[in-house]
Amino acid sequence: MVLKTFNVEEEVYAKFSKFCKEHGISMSKQVEIFMKSQMEDEDLEVRPEYLKKLERIRKGKYHKFNTVAELRKAIEE
Repeated sequence: MVLKTFNVEEEVYAKFSKFCKEHGISMSKQVEIFMKSQMEDEDLEVRPEYLKKLERIRKGKYHKFNTVAELRKAIEE
């Protein structure tokens, strides 16, 4: 089992968390089931515009900051 972090809108998370608690189901298991169902769908295709956007993100110039102080200093400059 692997622990992963995802960015989810707060409102969506709160509603889904409430739903899972009310029905006595595991939120993480529901996410896993969803992911498996997406991978099993052989007709699933990735849109070309998504692949282009992903490639731009991968090639982007990003800065690595080891501390918040380094980030603040870069912002001030």
